[in-house]
Order: sequence, then structure tokens, then C-alpha cells
Amino acid sequence: MQHEIQSTHARRELRARRGRRRLTAFVGTGAVVGILTTTGFVVASPSVAAAQPALSPVGVASLAAQTIAAEPIEQATSQARTTLAEADAALAEADAVTDAVSASGLDLGDAPTTIDTADLRAATARLADLDVLPLLQDPSATEDVATEAKIVAVKAAEVREELNAGLAERAAETVAAAEAAAAAAQAQREAEAAAAAKAAAEAAALANTPAGAQQTARRMAAEKYGWGDAQFSCLKSLWTKESSWNYQAYNDSSGATGIPQALPGSKMASAGADWQTNATTQIAWGLDYISRAYGTPCSAWGHSQATDWY
Repeated sequence: MQHEIQSTHARRELRARRGRRRLTAFVGTGAVVGILTTTGFVVASPSVAAAQPALSPVGVASLAAQTIAAEPIEQATSQARTTLAEADAALAEADAVTDAVSASGLDLGDAPTTIDTADLRAATARLADLDVLPLLQDPSATEDVATEAKIVAVKAAEVREELNAGLAERAAETVAAAEAAAAAAQAQREAEAAAAAKAAAEAAALANTPAGAQQTARRMAAEKYGWGDAQFSCLKSLWTKESSWNYQAYNDSSGATGIPQALPGSKMASAGADWQTNATTQIAWGLDYISRAYGTPCSAWGHSQATDWY
């Protein structure tokens, strides 16, 4: 019997020594005060600690086990902070791309243009409201935010891709429209130039006839010199006598050439390089000559009648 009592006493002493070793390894002293405030536990001041009954070895071991949870708590809070930052980024991109779609005015057809962020906002609010210990006890809160953030991020990326494709298509259409407009404008200019060239050729061909030459001379005399019908009547008589209004007229004896019978004909080059083939050029030179030499066609006609030349 005495042996059994001694054995029981020895076992109790052994357990007590083991409890004291755990406490010493945990706090480094014999007093349990200031236990890691970052864990969320209340710190006991020395006076409060002194007023508390001494912890049993089993109680010390339990407290040490709770304090050791500081590391997983820190991991949980760090992960929560990271996840919340990712959620904020996903929400910001969702808002940005939604605003961009609205501002673009594009019709994306059946493509998604809105992003449902209600679940992510709710999960984010729930996670942000959790204290440290509830967060450690309920890690699914962080997981829920991470999951919803990924869903929102994927949807935002899809909308962004559709928006970029729409913008690229519209830009291509704008460029194509500008190129088409430029081509149409160039074609219009070419058509107008061709029409003008054709009209000029037709006018030149008409002017190269006696009747056409007279019409041209009447118009040019009125527009440039202010000579009316009376002066044109004198001009008509003068050049009918000289060349019969034939731009190819040539005097073999004198070398006088063209409708105004310029002598020599090369003088008319001052009015245009095409003086040999264009009645209008010859008329322009002849009217200028009459204006400088006689003042008016009637004066030139009077001189011609008196001297047989002008």
C-alpha cells in the first residue's frame, strides 16, 4: 500500500515538472503576463496577474496552445487583406469597363455588357466585418471573396475583350469610310477635270470654226475690253477682210498668219504656245494688238479701209 502511494505521488510530481517545463519554454519566466496582444487575447497586467490564482500545469499548457495560434491567425488576416485587395481591383475594373461600354455608345449585340457584382460586394462586406478570431474560425469567408472576385474578374475581362473588339471594328470602319470618301472626292475631281478638259476641247473645236471664232471674239471683246456690238461689227468686218475668220489662213506673199493676220505669225506665241492650232489664242493676241495699236476695232477698221492694212 505504501508503495502504491509513493508511486502515485511520483507520477503527480512528474506531471507537475512537465507542466512547469512547458510554461518555462513558452513564456521564459515563471509569471504568465503580457501574452501576445496581436493574437486577440486580453493582456493581463502584473497586478491583475498577481490577483489571479496560479495556473495548474494543465491550464498553462492550454493557454500556451491558444497562444501558439498567433501564427495561423496572422496567416489568415494576411490572406484576408490580400483577398480584399484583389476584390477591390476586380470591382474597380468591373465599374471601369461598364462605364467604358456606356461611353463608347457601341452596340455589342449579344455580348455581355453588364457585370453582376452583388455577390462579391456582399462577400467583401462580410469578410471586412469579421474580427480576427471569427476569421480564424471561419476561413470560408475569405474563400468566398476569392471565388467571387475571380468570377467578376473573368466577366470583366470578357466585357473588356468585346469592347476592344468593337472599338477596333469601329476604328476600321472609320478608316475605311475616310478612305472611301477620299477616293470618291478624288474620283469627283478627276471627273470634273475630265469634264472641263472635254468642254475646253469642245470650245476650242467650236472656236476653230468661223462662226465659233466670231462668238468667241464677241465674248472676249466685251468681257476684257468693254467693246459692245458696234465695235464688234467693225471687228467682224476687219477680220473677215483679213482672213475670213479662218485660223489656218496664211498669206504666201507676206507670211501673215491666222485670223488677225499677224506678221510674222510667231508673234502670237506671246498669247499661247498653241497659236498655230487654236483660234482663241489668235483672237486673244489680235484683240490685244488692236487695243495697243488703235484703241478700238472701229479705229483699226477705218485705218484698214484707208490703207488696205492695219
